[in-house]
Amino acid sequence: MIIQISNLSDGDYHYTFDKEVKEIGLSEPFFGNVFVESQLQKSRRQIILNSKLIVNVNFECDRCDVEYEQELTNEFKIVYLFSSEINDEDKIDLKYIPFETDTINITPDIRDYALLAIPMKKLCKEDCKGLCIRCGKNLNEESCSCKTDEIDSRWLPLEKLRNKVN
Repeated sequence: MIIQISNLSDGDYHYTFDKEVKEIGLSEPFFGNVFVESQLQKSRRQIILNSKLIVNVNFECDRCDVEYEQELTNEFKIVYLFSSEINDEDKIDLKYIPFETDTINITPDIRDYALLAIPMKKLCKEDCKGLCIRCGKNLNEESCSCKTDEIDSRWLPLEKLRNKVN
């Protein structure tokens, strides 16, 4: 995903990209296409790129182990500063580009922000009940008759203490 900037005058520009996940270096759990919508604001000293990406993924639920599909969305902003001297130590959230730069390749950034969109906890639905710890049944699909109010014998001294306090 390359944006030609050499002949752009100052102003706002809109770009859309629709690429296969393999073209930008993504693999499982990603599938299908990555859709990116970007607004570029160019001025004499900088380029501000506001983007939104949408990509589909296949996950296994962390609670019930069921495979499900999810659409991930991530919005991000990248600031490119024109500079004759590139200084990587200044600010890590800025990117420096030489004045004579003709194009900006946003593919690595799209890949990074797609990976950052992966949730820490992957759930098939917010109220997923998970699996029974005794028999392994998926509690979203059926209930089980396992007794769950048993207290582990290692916790009995604490249970006695709790009963004394109450």
